Amino acid sequence: MDSTTRSEVSTSDRPRLARHVRLAFNTARQQHVLQLPETVVVLNRSGAAILELCDGQRTVAEIVAELGERYERVPDDEVRRFLTRLVARRCVEPADG
Repeated sequence: MDSTTRSEVSTSDRPRLARHVRLAFNTARQQHVLQLPETVVVLNRSGAAILELCDGQRTVAEIVAELGERYERVPDDEVRRFLTRLVARRCVEPADG
């Protein structure tokens, strides 16, 4: 199945930001944001931490493992749901693993 038509991100996917999306730190808000052509999405700390690791090289499983080293508990299903929502909004591309 093509990654643009499937509904859920898998642990073997290697997510990356879409070309038209930028992860940035907004100094006025003191928060990370996703900059899209016509909008800005304000991220919480965990969302920013996930997206900072979405480089197209790491799998979702590797992202979860790395976050698990930084933080006490990182639920795999929550990371996948977060990325799945961003794939649906075309902010993240889930390259097949």
